[in-house]
Amino acid sequence: MKNILVTVDFDIKTKNLLLQASQLAEKFKSKIWIMHVAAPDPDFVGYKAGPEYVEEQRAKDLRKEHKMVQSYAQQLKKKRLNAVGLLVQGATVETVLNESKKLKIDLIIIGSHKHSFLYRAFAEVTSSSIIKKSKIPLLVVPLD
Repeated sequence: MKNILVTVDFDIKTKNLLLQASQLAEKFKSKIWIMHVAAPDPDFVGYKAGPEYVEEQRAKDLRKEHKMVQSYAQQLKKKRLNAVGLLVQGATVETVLNESKKLKIDLIIIGSHKHSFLYRAFAEVTSSSIIKKSKIPLLVVPLD
């Protein structure tokens, strides 16, 4: 197992995902790819971002998210692990699966939150969709 992808959403329990990844990476001498998928730019989905201040706020948010992903990678590097932080824009499930292929990922680590029946009925749950569509082995870490 050479490449491990950890998907993060900046939840307070992200450290649980990073702990699982670091334990496996230590044992297998793996590279850890820490990835956050940011929402696509509005232009991508056919809408304009709006006034300039909206675009500036979006850019500020992306810089903040990128900095957070990089800080996760730095924390793992301090433990002498090979880690890279990635911020990628796009549709979450498709982006995770596409990037996994590009990076030749051997294992995807995702978190799973408990949701109510009503939530599941009206919203796509990312972890469930990745489980259904992935051809790459997954480690699902309960976060609740």
